[in-house]
Amino acid sequence: MRLLPNNRDHGWAPYAWLVFLAFFYVQPILDHPRWQTLLLANATVVVFLVLYFSIFWVRPPLNYLLLMCMAAMGLGFASVNQGSSVFIIFTASFIPWVFGRSKPALIALSVLVTAIALDAALLHPPVGFSITSVVVSLGVGMSNIHFAEKNRADHKLRMAQGEVEHLAKVAERERIARDLHDVLGHTLSVIIVKSTLAGKLLGKYPEKARSEIADIEKVSREAMAEIRNTLRGYSTYKLSEEIQRAESALSSAGVTLESETAEINMTPAQESVVALIMREAVTNVVRHAQASNCRLRLATNNGDCILEIQDDGRGGSLLEGNGLRGMRERVEALGGTITRDMSAGTKLTFEFPLIANGKH
Repeated sequence: MRLLPNNRDHGWAPYAWLVFLAFFYVQPILDHPRWQTLLLANATVVVFLVLYFSIFWVRPPLNYLLLMCMAAMGLGFASVNQGSSVFIIFTASFIPWVFGRSKPALIALSVLVTAIALDAALLHPPVGFSITSVVVSLGVGMSNIHFAEKNRADHKLRMAQGEVEHLAKVAERERIARDLHDVLGHTLSVIIVKSTLAGKLLGKYPEKARSEIADIEKVSREAMAEIRNTLRGYSTYKLSEEIQRAESALSSAGVTLESETAEINMTPAQESVVALIMREAVTNVVRHAQASNCRLRLATNNGDCILEIQDDGRGGSLLEGNGLRGMRERVEALGGTITRDMSAGTKLTFEFPLIANGKH
């Protein structure tokens, strides 16, 4: 059984503090003690040690009672052993940790000093006991109140740092999940569409079929590189490349793309978000829309970037799936919004401010 609970703030120090119990033996040894005196001193120390180690395990109000017993031992033995002031000093050193907050600890320390003063006035213990108990208790108690407050602040800081680390890990997992969803969803959709098209062309147009198969290989290799970069956190996406991918994917699916894109000065992070949103939206058109035409518009309006993707397909579900949720989370991270219009096909509009980190 351990004498002390695991505590990173105290460590092995409470064992070292017990060396001060030697002061309790100074007077009995110097006074040529009898064995009865030493036996009483040893029994007193044993009782003190029970109180001492118990305080580390129990909670209020029981530890308040243990402190009172410890202080009573010091006052009770004052007339026969001035070294009993060490019990008063231990009590003062425990007060800041037991009472938890500075104000109650100061009140408890004041009560202890008042008790010593009353004991001196009423019972007249040795002057050395009273002076030592008051002076050292005030010094030890006040300094421990400061260190206890500092330890509590450090503990809160460690908890906050732990929470920040946890949130960072969660955010990184969510980022990887979103990026993999967009990369793999788009790539697999393109591979399915091109494989189907290649199968249809294989008999009558083998050259075109070979071209589609070559595209499948190219898309697969690009996807492998993007997955590695996503896992490493190195991924960046270019709008110009994404528009080419969108045109190729939609063309393979038999969807005509009409694009209207303006030159917009964006940060790399903003450009990557727009590219991934565009990729996911085009993937949904290829996989679900059953559309014939798709219109893509990228423009600015009053300092905001606007991305519109509209198709003339069968519309979508009112429920928000993983893909739409990922697009919403991405644009909201930039301080933007997403709107859906399914009155005729599906129209997605993304809007976010272009001002970021003080740049236009």
